Amino acid sequence: MTSEMRDFIKAGGLGDVSAALPRVLSHEHDIRVLLPAYRAVLKSGSALKIVGHTRMRDGLPACDIGELVTRDGLRILVVCHDALFNREGSPYADARGEGWEDNDVRFAALSSVAADIASGHAGLDWQPDLLHLNDWTCALAACYLDWRHQATPSVLTIHNLAYQGVFPESSTQRIGAPKKATELDFHGGVSFLRGGMMRADCLTTVSDSYARQIIDPIYGCGMDRLLARCRNEGRLIGILNGIDQSWNPLYDDALPEPFSIGQWDKRRQNTADLRGELGLHTIPGPLFVFVSRMVHQKGLDLVCEAAPQIIAAGGQLALIGRGEPMYERMATMLAKRFTGRVATHIGFNEAVAHRMFAGADFLLMPSRYEPCGLSQMYAQAYGCLPIAHATGGLNDTIEDGVSGLLFQNARVSDLRNCLQRAFRIFAEPLLLEAMRGAAMLEKHGWSRSGRQYTHLYRRLCTQKAVA
Repeated sequence: MTSEMRDFIKAGGLGDVSAALPRVLSHEHDIRVLLPAYRAVLKSGSALKIVGHTRMRDGLPACDIGELVTRDGLRILVVCHDALFNREGSPYADARGEGWEDNDVRFAALSSVAADIASGHAGLDWQPDLLHLNDWTCALAACYLDWRHQATPSVLTIHNLAYQGVFPESSTQRIGAPKKATELDFHGGVSFLRGGMMRADCLTTVSDSYARQIIDPIYGCGMDRLLARCRNEGRLIGILNGIDQSWNPLYDDALPEPFSIGQWDKRRQNTADLRGELGLHTIPGPLFVFVSRMVHQKGLDLVCEAAPQIIAAGGQLALIGRGEPMYERMATMLAKRFTGRVATHIGFNEAVAHRMFAGADFLLMPSRYEPCGLSQMYAQAYGCLPIAHATGGLNDTIEDGVSGLLFQNARVSDLRNCLQRAFRIFAEPLLLEAMRGAAMLEKHGWSRSGRQYTHLYRRLCTQKAVA
């Protein structure tokens, strides 16, 4: 189950993962994806058939359960309740970016429906052997299974520990939690993620490095002791995310000039076309891009601080994304300061992002922490070399000096040193092309991760059956 899916609505990397992983797993499992019936889902044009219903329970509303089928045959279950989900905005916030005040009830209802489906109490002619939950928005399903004495095993994947679903203590009544549900307690409030972490049979993170990092207080977001205990119990493991096969520059309709390894003239044509599209001057120097949410985590402030060095050395910079107003203003002002050398697009356009990966020489990812990261893998597939802070999944997916460049500390001095390396590499065409080729040969598909999840699912189902 998930709170977003790229087929219908996407706010971040979870939307990509929720679209790709089920499709890989569907080759060996009878998969259903459970998703709220957001307005974007209802307007998707897919035929929706009501196949089940849940009753009002513990103060949470009754919901219809619809089913639709994607063009490639993936079956999607949607939780239908107009008052909770049929709204304008993102899955989590209104058009102004303000979080919905009833997010506790909205995602508690989603989790409660998942538990009802797992127990066979939703009127469906299908019942799962296991629930795979994603992030705080789905974490309560593990609690509802426990509170209702249901034996279905559950896996909870933590995509970003910083987002924990923390609400006032009064939420316990709105979500129908037992009075002694201490697993939710978190500094005077309640944390949906903590509850799920306490009750799920297994926790996964989206890279092995991140699974090791979050047991450290520096990265643990107040959950490090609990996570360390889970790791000691064998309940916390890392399974690296992948990217789907659509990220292939040879078959990408978004590119003006599709290309493959070795077709560097065609790739250079994408660079020229991208400069024209973004309003950048034609220059012989390298083009750096930033493709990400504009928030503190992603290190946009470090990029903006290092930007004058890029310009002075003969390079260019293009930024695309949306996020916190302070960072959006920072990126916008940078483009005004360096007209023709810096381009900024506030918002997100999937096709433009594809062209940026295909046309840029280097991708900047100075993330302060990065559970997995997908952009570095997209960039590598398109021959764009990532320059990244050696943290989390970035450390697991980039070989320094081979398929990208890494720096050890999230500070501008380290980024500047890495930029100097990038300019030296760009000045050596044979080295640049060798690194581009190595990056494009990286295997970041879902096959290996799919096998790891399949093994995990079978182990948990066997353990529950024996118990």
